[in-house]
Amino acid sequence: MDSDALKILVIDALEDIKAQDIAVLDVSRLTSVTDLMVVASATSSRHVAALAENVVQAAKEQGMAPLGVEGKGGADWVLVDLGNLVVHVMLPETRQLYDLERLWADLPSDLESRLEEVQGS
Repeated sequence: MDSDALKILVIDALEDIKAQDIAVLDVSRLTSVTDLMVVASATSSRHVAALAENVVQAAKEQGMAPLGVEGKGGADWVLVDLGNLVVHVMLPETRQLYDLERLWADLPSDLESRLEEVQGS
């Protein structure tokens, strides 16, 4: 499944059960681990778990098993790894504390870092 189709699948799964403040981050220039991150908020720990499970089910229905799911125990932050796309479902307080959107926006890309190194030499 291509990245755009996967992104739509994940967003639809999150919206189906009322995820809040869904954000899509293109991190393809910043890391080789994944291309996209989707961050969404939930209203309670139970809602966090339900949103993550809905994403997992939607992916499985399309023949795509997640590479991993982390954080189900505490359920204030659950990560679903779908390879080219990683989903973070969080309580608003947890999301504010870790501020992934700002963290990933502030990181320089590898290319920018290399240019700075070359120019500094």
